[in-house]
Amino acid sequence: MMGHWIILPVVLPAILAGITVLAARHDLIMQRSLSLAGTAGFLAVALWLALHADQPEAYRLGNWPAPFGIVLVLDGLSALMLVLLGAVALPVLLYVIGTEWDTRGQHFHALYLFQLMGLGGAFLTGDAFNLFVFFEVLLIASYGLMIHGGGEVRLRAGLQYVVVNLVGSTLFLFALATIYALTGTLNMADLAGKWAALPAGDQALARAAAAMLLLVFAVKGALVPLQFWLPGTYANAPGPVAALFAIMTKVGAYAVIRLGTLVFDQGPTAGMWQTLLIPAALATLAVGAIGVLGARGLARQAAFAAIGSMGVVFLAVGAMTPAATAAALYYMIHSTLAGAALFLLADLVTDRRGTDRLDIARPPMAQGGLIAGLFMAAAIAMAGMPPLSGFLGKMLVLQALSGQAALVWTAVLLASFLTILGFARAGSALFWKAHASGEEAEAHRAEPMSFVALGLVLAGLVVLTLAAGPVTGWLESLAAALHAPEAYITANTLGERG
Repeated sequence: MMGHWIILPVVLPAILAGITVLAARHDLIMQRSLSLAGTAGFLAVALWLALHADQPEAYRLGNWPAPFGIVLVLDGLSALMLVLLGAVALPVLLYVIGTEWDTRGQHFHALYLFQLMGLGGAFLTGDAFNLFVFFEVLLIASYGLMIHGGGEVRLRAGLQYVVVNLVGSTLFLFALATIYALTGTLNMADLAGKWAALPAGDQALARAAAAMLLLVFAVKGALVPLQFWLPGTYANAPGPVAALFAIMTKVGAYAVIRLGTLVFDQGPTAGMWQTLLIPAALATLAVGAIGVLGARGLARQAAFAAIGSMGVVFLAVGAMTPAATAAALYYMIHSTLAGAALFLLADLVTDRRGTDRLDIARPPMAQGGLIAGLFMAAAIAMAGMPPLSGFLGKMLVLQALSGQAALVWTAVLLASFLTILGFARAGSALFWKAHASGEEAEAHRAEPMSFVALGLVLAGLVVLTLAAGPVTGWLESLAAALHAPEAYITANTLGERG
């Protein structure tokens, strides 16, 4: 029994964020210490929870009985997402400190910790309304991080980001209100039991509510045609913030997996999300690949690569089978790490060249050989080329969708080819042409911690590749439990006193 450990991923960063604002707002060293301790503690707790997540376990805040109280539920999926969040957040924070990004604005570390709180809560909550609440915590914290350092372009992109997400939040409330009117509950386990039993007269309204929810998650997950906000937002965000945002699009995919397998793949909405997701995922894959090929800046190229990766994830999620869900989870881990690496690389390049534009010539950059090697590794990973985990992840997705082999294989392979061409063009413009110019590299401080942080993210991809066998075995058992959610429902209903 994990007991109070379950609430720590929410409480720990929240408390440290408050302390950072109240007691350390004028002391950068103390802010960094609290932020590092909180993020490292978050990862340690996440790993501990993952090791003990064999069976779902719930934690009832205030000891209110289900379905009336706030409940957090730990299972394999939530534990996986917490570990992935911690594994990205810690290297990104090291990068922030190494490059001194946290000196370019106010309250970076408090916002960073609140972001961890919101993401951790979203992955743990067992109640659909509290999923909305944690989405709003994410929105507030991510907006502050998005505009960190200021600038007109960043403020304009941040405003677009907020407006789009506020529209999504409004739609989310409408969907939740409709579902509550139909069922009298928003507890996920309680919904699972009542959804299939809805009377015939309520089924059309139920399908409308499910469609609204899918639109909300499509906005969060940058699914076509609702992906338009992401390129400008991520390309103009501070590099390390965009790297952390690599996991934010996965919140949309997580929500689709959680509510799809638990509630909406039955009764009046059985098969509905699958019908809508797969065509949208194919379009998302195409938009991402074409964007990578045509992008004029490295950060924007990384943003389109993130969109393309969500196309692969949603393609597998949309199949709604255990094998496809396991493949989606593997690729989700891979694409989060690869996306974070690309955004960090884009920041390194911009800092040394003064711009990330691929059509503007610049002399060779400091540490150019090392950055070129890291870029090649990240590009190979994101494009899905062997030998790294992107290739294995795409093969798992293709194998799981063998029933639609012709269409899916053509789309995935063509998108991979376009992505490879796009990254090859970027590498040539940034490194080969600059070196061929014969000019001397401009001086720049070494920033060893930034390279250590980037190396940690890429090392995660290597580990994911080498441990592909045991990881996929674990994910298959996790996916099987998601598609047979009786244990999750029982745990959510009973719960642990808090």
